[in-house]
Amino acid sequence: MVLYQPMDGYCYNSDTHFLYNFIFLNMQKFKNVKGELLDIGSGSGILGLLVSREYSNLNLNQCELQKTFQFFSLKNSETNNQKTNLYKGSFLETKFDKNFDICISNPPFYHSNVIKSENENLKIARYNDSMPLEDFIQKSSQILKNSGKLFFCYDVKQINEILLFLNKYKLNLEALQFVHPKDHKDATLILVYARKDSKSLTKILKPLFVFDDLEFTHEVKKIYEKSQTHSIKVDIEQFN
Repeated sequence: MVLYQPMDGYCYNSDTHFLYNFIFLNMQKFKNVKGELLDIGSGSGILGLLVSREYSNLNLNQCELQKTFQFFSLKNSETNNQKTNLYKGSFLETKFDKNFDICISNPPFYHSNVIKSENENLKIARYNDSMPLEDFIQKSSQILKNSGKLFFCYDVKQINEILLFLNKYKLNLEALQFVHPKDHKDATLILVYARKDSKSLTKILKPLFVFDDLEFTHEVKKIYEKSQTHSIKVDIEQFN
């Protein structure tokens, strides 16, 4: 999968690959996966494109606030021969014309009181000022169909708020996975799967360790092999 990315803006990282793998692991028990898929804050489009490539009967929808990334979401969909329906604007302010079977997102999750980047594009992509956690979860619940699924990754230090808001907006926590930089380091990322109006017990997947000394672990290497993505950084003016 060829993915164009902006030369000077936010670029996708390993979090997106780990979330894609987490989605795949949790979707394996479902047969004939179909319906409406929404990638919230689609950026360059990688997450939605990977999931819709895996499940060809899903109709891909993307929602993106920044004009630069609206361009890249559409460009990468076209480059990889995947159809998409792009909602342009803020996820929180968009009035969607349908409900969704699955919502996925690698949302901005750094807390607003940390030191911010000077780059405005990076600020929007990384810090949760533009999409606070509670607002993100509430809106996701509103637009999901009954038994609809929500997958996202977040800063593990905010797990208390994640659990609180999922419960508040009737999203049952189905599965969690913790991501650790190394096996002796604390977790830094949490992968979350919640389902609307479900009553299932929560499954805790085995932790994902990213590095073994200076190299990726065998499991992370397998995730990258499965993703098969090739990134190309470009100046958007090249396409004009």
